[in-house]
Amino acid sequence: MPAFRSINPSTGRQIGVYEEDTAETIEEKLAAAHRAQRTLASAGWDTRAGWMNAAANLLESETEEVARAITDEMGKLLGQSRAEVSKSVHAMRYYAEHAEEFLTGHTIENPSAVNASSAGTRFDPLGVVLAVMPWNYPIWQVMRFAAPALMAGNAGVLKHASNVPWSAQYLGGLFARAGFPEGAFGTLMIGSRRVADVIRDPRVAAVTLTGSEGAGRAVAAVAGDALKKAVLELGGSDPFIVMPSADLDAAIDVAVKARTTNNGQACINAKRFIVHEDVYDDFAAGFAARMAKLVVGDPADETTEIGPLATESGRHDIEELVEDAREKGATVLVGGTRRPGEGWFYAPTVVADITEDMRLYKEEAFGPVASLYRVGTFEEALRIANALDFGLGSAFWSTDAAEIEAAVRGIESGAVFVNGMTISYPELPFGGIKRSGYGRELSAEGIREFCNLKTVWVG
Repeated sequence: MPAFRSINPSTGRQIGVYEEDTAETIEEKLAAAHRAQRTLASAGWDTRAGWMNAAANLLESETEEVARAITDEMGKLLGQSRAEVSKSVHAMRYYAEHAEEFLTGHTIENPSAVNASSAGTRFDPLGVVLAVMPWNYPIWQVMRFAAPALMAGNAGVLKHASNVPWSAQYLGGLFARAGFPEGAFGTLMIGSRRVADVIRDPRVAAVTLTGSEGAGRAVAAVAGDALKKAVLELGGSDPFIVMPSADLDAAIDVAVKARTTNNGQACINAKRFIVHEDVYDDFAAGFAARMAKLVVGDPADETTEIGPLATESGRHDIEELVEDAREKGATVLVGGTRRPGEGWFYAPTVVADITEDMRLYKEEAFGPVASLYRVGTFEEALRIANALDFGLGSAFWSTDAAEIEAAVRGIESGAVFVNGMTISYPELPFGGIKRSGYGRELSAEGIREFCNLKTVWVG
């Protein structure tokens, strides 16, 4: 039996089969990564940048093929799949241009203060880094690790989600085709049960994971036991707060996009909409009406606005959350049902009158389901926003300067977006606090996560 199956979530039909790596193959890939990392570390900035730009050009030239494969494999709207590829290309070029700047150490101006003729710092790569990545952005999630890590002189090995094996295989060959040393970035076709052994391998220096809280706990436990660096980006239940001074029409437009991008399957999707009572009724009516009008269907059809959930189990989880809320007194303003027929479709849904005893109050809804909360004050909005153990992203809508300042300071999250929606950019650090993980990806802070900040003292 093949270990991995690629299934089109629009139809539920199998579109590809892939074998799991043998122990011998895993050994070969780890050995190749270890060898390649030495070459990467000794290569100059211009050499690594040349390889990275070549990989970016290659990916860009294959945009349509890759985008259609993403859509077929996990159900993302085709336009969004193209955008994912473009964003990945941008990140590759960004780190090719800026890595040297981000990783240039400093020399202290008064070395005699430390009894030296010169003193300062430098950044050195850690070595081979294992990346455990999810299916929801099968190219971008990987590239936001791979581009900075390779430019820093690290090698990477990827354990991708089991339901996107085509994407895993594609990424496993991309960098070698672009001229990187063989093994500089490879894919391990393995299940989760074999991840611990890879983390413990002495050739692996660190691990990064984007995924569920459970997966994060498991990886962190092994990395901690092995005393290896880990960066974790886990779940989120991001608040989207709307105050009376906000531009309500703009807030509603962005709220729909923030909840339904990637068919509602992103850690940084807005999930909890916390609205002041002065504008609650108008927001709720407008938001529900817009959600109800979204076109659900084939993600390869350019007119579709909501595609399927990526997995059948994911749709089941969403159904259970909504039914639990409904049974405990919540009001389903729109949606709340699966679409009949083939595929794993679930209607865009808005649920109001949520109470703390409902699972939807405290659990992440990974699908097109929005939770709506009415609040009377800014303080109450902040309390609900911070009530959960998640702390990834957030959005705050207001034109009151004092209110904005208080929200930026008071919301417990890794990011606050004012009058917008949470988005990751190569230029800005990305990551969370509390049960949303630790460490940062992207920007100067992200590329330095897998470097040794070395002090250099010369007498």
